[in-house]
Amino acid sequence: MLMWDFLHCDPKRCTGALLSRRGKMKAMSLTTPFKGIVLSPQGKQVLSPSDGPIIAKQGLSVIDCSWARLDEIPWSKLNSGGSHHRLLPFLVAVNPVNYGKEGKLSCAEACAAAQMICGRPTEAMTILQEFNWGPEFLKINKTVFDLYAMCDTPESVQVRLLL
Repeated sequence: MLMWDFLHCDPKRCTGALLSRRGKMKAMSLTTPFKGIVLSPQGKQVLSPSDGPIIAKQGLSVIDCSWARLDEIPWSKLNSGGSHHRLLPFLVAVNPVNYGKEGKLSCAEACAAAQMICGRPTEAMTILQEFNWGPEFLKINKTVFDLYAMCDTPESVQVRLLL
């Protein structure tokens, strides 16, 4: 897993920084080309199980930044490498900063969620085992992960969200 880290977070609480320190995630520069899935607020479609082969072949990346400071992000540089920007569907955070809040996922939660949605639970567990709240994330979101697993396309994920 890779990340573009914009250093907006408190490094003591940043899950991306912790995963990087533990060798589970690698920071990359803005000039690094990346052709895999990018979990991004700039995504035009929702992540779905159909993105699994892209993650398996090209990898997964996250943009580690504050959503309150999105206007500071050089989006043109992040969009230039042929990557596939995706939004995550409905999920509930369990990280200590945003416990119980819809969509306020940490980098670790976002990456683990992407792995779960794309049928890669072992990879998700590898990420979440670094955090004492990791199993709770899977437990709280089990129902939606099960629903998303039944979907083939981004459109079907969105339909499941409406049901």
